[in-house]
Amino acid sequence: MQEKIKTIEELAMKEVQETKDLNILNEIRIKYLGKKGELTSILRSMGSLTAEQRPIIGELVNKTRDKIEESIKQKEKKIKQEELVKNLKQEKLDVTMPSKKEEIGSLHPITKLIDEVKEIFVGLGYQIADGPEIEYAEYNFDKLNTPKDHPSRDLQDTMYITEDVVLRSQTSPIQARVMEKQKPPIKIICPGTVYRSDSVDATHSPVFHQIEGLAVDKNISMSDLKGTLEIFVKTYLGNDVNIRFRPHHFPFTEPSAEVDVSCFVCKGKGCRVCKGEGWIELKYCGINPKEYTGFAFGFGVERIAMAKYGIDDMRLLYENDIRFLKQF
Repeated sequence: MQEKIKTIEELAMKEVQETKDLNILNEIRIKYLGKKGELTSILRSMGSLTAEQRPIIGELVNKTRDKIEESIKQKEKKIKQEELVKNLKQEKLDVTMPSKKEEIGSLHPITKLIDEVKEIFVGLGYQIADGPEIEYAEYNFDKLNTPKDHPSRDLQDTMYITEDVVLRSQTSPIQARVMEKQKPPIKIICPGTVYRSDSVDATHSPVFHQIEGLAVDKNISMSDLKGTLEIFVKTYLGNDVNIRFRPHHFPFTEPSAEVDVSCFVCKGKGCRVCKGEGWIELKYCGINPKEYTGFAFGFGVERIAMAKYGIDDMRLLYENDIRFLKQF
């Protein structure tokens, strides 16, 4: 039996040294040291030995097991080290080679513009206010002094969800909500998406963006409105842009005015963007409540974007053409 144990040891050690595969190494372990392995079978047959032979054979089996286990352990370590070196050589990177160019996204020009306008008005002491895009007709019309027979409340102008709920047609409802909860002084701007039943053309869209502002305090006059708008227009669009005030009627403001900026495409000469007039309407308006004076204004973000970036067709902003958007 001693010869058999020695033979098992020699065979096991030889197989361990010859293999270069971890899976085969594990099979060798099972073959000689497993529950049904060669050495285990010898231990199970020790019942046939004499009392004097058992301790001798048992000690020899244990020593042989230890030698094989140590050999397997060292071989496993060596194989893993060799695989690591091999992988490092195969996966070696040349850090001097140019890297792949990663495409980096950017803000949409509308989002970028809104953020820039916010920054200007925050610098003038305004706060940013927000409100729901799905709005009650009460806030979209009634609280803005727009009666039920006003043309803007017709189906062809406003998008209704129910009789009393609409997609807001301006961000003015935010002003009404703020005034309900906050006492003067109030200085806010209200940026957001608005919806109207407009046909799509170079300067109109049924879904667009608007920024409205409201200032309510004591001793505010029309000159404050004019000065605020001039600061904004010239800061954002440049000192060469002129503005024009025209008397106008709005049901929720008195006195009221339309404000135009000189056309950014034709520089006042007349073109298809300004419809031959040389001016583009931005819709600003002043208010005069009973207890406090103040003013409100509003303008379409897309029109400011067209003036800022020299875009002659609003539809370009919505077509998601990467070639166009990459310019910004």
